[in-house]
Amino acid sequence: MPSPRTRPAALLLATTLAALGLTATTATPAAAATVPVGAGGYSDTRPPGTSGPTTNTGTPVTPKLTPAAQGKPVPTNDWWSSLAFQRYGDNPWSTPMYGHPLTYQATAAGLDVGYPTTPAIVGDGRQYEYAHKRDLTLGLTGLNSPDTKADAWSDWTVTPYWSDGTRTLRTTIGHGSPFVYAKGTGGDARITTATAPTVFADQGNVLGITVSGHHYALFAPTGADWTVSGSTLTAGLGGRDYFSVAVMPSPDALATYRTYAYSFVTGSKAEWSYTGGTVRATYTLTTQPQEGTQTGTLQALYRHQWLHTTDALTPYTYVSPRGTMKVRASTSFTTSQRAAAVLPALPKSSGVDAARLRGYLTEAANAADPFQGATDTYWTGKALGRLAQLVPLAEQAGETATRDKLLGLIKGRLQDWFTAGGANEFSYDRTWRTLTGYPASYGSDTELNDHHFHYSYYVYAAAIVAQYDPAWATGSAWGGMVKTLVRDAANPSRTDSAFPFLRGFDVYAGHSWASGHQGFAAGNNQESSSESTNLSAGLVLWGSATGDTALRDLGVYLLTTEAEAIAQYWFDADQQVFPASFGHETAGMVWGSGAAYATWWTANPEEIHGINVLPVTGGSLHLGGEKAAVRRNVAEMERENGGPAVEWRDILWEFQSFADPAAARAKWDVGHASYTPEAGESKAHTYHWLTTLDALGAPDATVSGDIPTSAAFTKGTVRTYAAHNHGSTARTVTFSDGAKLTVPARSTATGTGTGGPGPDPDPDPGPGTGDTFQLRTGGTLTTATGATAGSDTIASAGGANHDGTPHQPLVYEAKGVNGTLKPGGATAFRLQVDAGTTVGLGQQARVSYDLTGDGTFDRTETYHYFATDPVPGWEEYGQARGLRSATGTLGDLKGGTVRLEVWHAIGSGTARLQTGTDRSVLVIPYA
Repeated sequence: MPSPRTRPAALLLATTLAALGLTATTATPAAAATVPVGAGGYSDTRPPGTSGPTTNTGTPVTPKLTPAAQGKPVPTNDWWSSLAFQRYGDNPWSTPMYGHPLTYQATAAGLDVGYPTTPAIVGDGRQYEYAHKRDLTLGLTGLNSPDTKADAWSDWTVTPYWSDGTRTLRTTIGHGSPFVYAKGTGGDARITTATAPTVFADQGNVLGITVSGHHYALFAPTGADWTVSGSTLTAGLGGRDYFSVAVMPSPDALATYRTYAYSFVTGSKAEWSYTGGTVRATYTLTTQPQEGTQTGTLQALYRHQWLHTTDALTPYTYVSPRGTMKVRASTSFTTSQRAAAVLPALPKSSGVDAARLRGYLTEAANAADPFQGATDTYWTGKALGRLAQLVPLAEQAGETATRDKLLGLIKGRLQDWFTAGGANEFSYDRTWRTLTGYPASYGSDTELNDHHFHYSYYVYAAAIVAQYDPAWATGSAWGGMVKTLVRDAANPSRTDSAFPFLRGFDVYAGHSWASGHQGFAAGNNQESSSESTNLSAGLVLWGSATGDTALRDLGVYLLTTEAEAIAQYWFDADQQVFPASFGHETAGMVWGSGAAYATWWTANPEEIHGINVLPVTGGSLHLGGEKAAVRRNVAEMERENGGPAVEWRDILWEFQSFADPAAARAKWDVGHASYTPEAGESKAHTYHWLTTLDALGAPDATVSGDIPTSAAFTKGTVRTYAAHNHGSTARTVTFSDGAKLTVPARSTATGTGTGGPGPDPDPDPGPGTGDTFQLRTGGTLTTATGATAGSDTIASAGGANHDGTPHQPLVYEAKGVNGTLKPGGATAFRLQVDAGTTVGLGQQARVSYDLTGDGTFDRTETYHYFATDPVPGWEEYGQARGLRSATGTLGDLKGGTVRLEVWHAIGSGTARLQTGTDRSVLVIPYA
């Protein structure tokens, strides 16, 4: 039987060392002192017999930093951390680092650079990888450095440093950068290629070469000249110290890339804000021209970024393990997303049998050992999370005694850990600037793995306590220790000298990394993305409960950003990321080089599919945003499993409920009496979750409220709104579809709300008038109702890519339309599409407005396409996919024309578009 262990995002260090006949060594600790924090505190010295960061053989290690970087908190758990954390005694340079589109590895001679463009399927078909393969090495003549150190870093860029006593080299590399910027002394610029290069352009100080099918440009200072001798290319720097290399999409891009070749990136910074249900983030590079005055640059955006920006992009693209990257010519870009929903718990509903729920709650609260023997940070955390989920349910059931007993259990165990000197404590490592809980587990001590996973449960549980006992959460009581854990795992400060900025979260990659040292050929990795978002959801709840809007908004940004990354890179929601040859619908683990249908500890499909779901909480609602992907995911699990889930059936029932609540509830009804809950779950929570969603419907990610702790659910044509108000006075929550909900102080409320301004993406159109148009077969848009439902056929894309350009579109028009533009209004639509069993189709919509009916369209909006699943049945494509592009400006309609076009952006088959029903409508922002 596979291991029931649910926390696998670290190598099993003890097992590995035992297999090698090795044991970890520990240093003799000094006398420990307690650092007081409110009512608790932590130790400044590790407990006796424990270890901090080590090599793979157990030798203690210290950060590899230059004098310029000494004293700064080291960013472990990053895409480049092997530069600073030497995991292997015989490799003082680095393991492969995946910046995308370029890959890197530091060696004695300089920086190996590659651009992998062809995936390999390895591991018996369970993993795809764009593995690092050297195209060239960037260095200096004669450079032979005994090690590489981290010299400087910012949010997503880093500067490695080499010195052999005679020559010094610094390079700046980063996510999304097609350039490597080099500063060198003591030798000429030297590029050595893996194979003899083909020179396609020689402009003296600028050289265009092709290596292994990849096109590079080499830029030396003006007046220099590149010399080619076989696979060695050199250029004297003429008393200057700079040169750069760029990978280009094609040779004809040379002139563009030359424009920015001397505008060296010196730093990177992400800034975010949350307002009224929308998260905005701006990603900015700082630059310094080495010659000339150009300060712009080129940066390649990941899919999760370009899906949510309206900033202009160039035609240039790159291949990456995360799908196509698109290039922007600017030092910054901004993304905008509807905030992911968070609730302390699903709201009270008529679907729950209160007596039955009380029975399950009593059983959990009165268990002989509510913590199930947990001693380390991870398993203790899971137990805390399980109990915390039950507190709001006990209140809903009117079981205040049970609620208070659960709160007492949670407080007691948190306070035990938050007090130094006992059998368990948190200990601060001055050298690595990190806080580690002992007893540790899964490399959280020796590898600095998984702090964001472990501590997520503590923060989430503390947030639930804070909701009911604000005094407990004050800084002078126990809140200070909660915030200290946050500073270690997700510190929002770049100036905190005790902890690095956002240790686990990679702001540009859009998700967290689990390995502290990044010491793998495949780069860094993350398995349980859901335990990462558990921390983000905990921050939202903690910040809301304590009035810390900065931490709340950090949590909203992290959760919303990672939710999209999970949808794209773990679940391949749009079926545009995984290579066709991979053959899986989900990844258990994402690596720098690709992704794997695997976990660290078992090949059992239930765990592979479930590890990115647990724990299921009110912070998991974002998983309902891609229902087709959920259905594909569950179907694959059952195929691979040879039938429905057995071991983790509760987790996978809950996962299915994000798309098909009734089907998930039916599985509970059949199987609830004969299973053992997953360690972080309980029958009380699973029963409440499944029956509540069966009553309310699945989470509706197309709608958001103007506070983070709000959500919507849709069942049929009924939308239910829910919100929790942590404040001391009642407030009205306004949702993006105009609905309003009054929520009493310190309470959760539900309702259908009242109508308000703005288009309703799930409209109930009135007869013959209004802003809502049904589609009619034959090409008409009409406000009339009462037609018979039908469908039109969307022509095949013929295997070509028509993303953004209509190809044999279905066209629907309304003419002679009059209307006054609503302030702040925006187009909305809901289109029912069905691809049947055909795979790889993507439907795309464009909405155009001719304001006066003169035949010229004054405003055109093209939306990102929708990837349908190969399962018969209608799926819903809406404007929430986001704008791909827009031209022109809206104004009042005076006898105008409104046009909707729908076509296939990709695919080799036809699909159906539903007509004649209020389930397929266009809603224009006009009164």
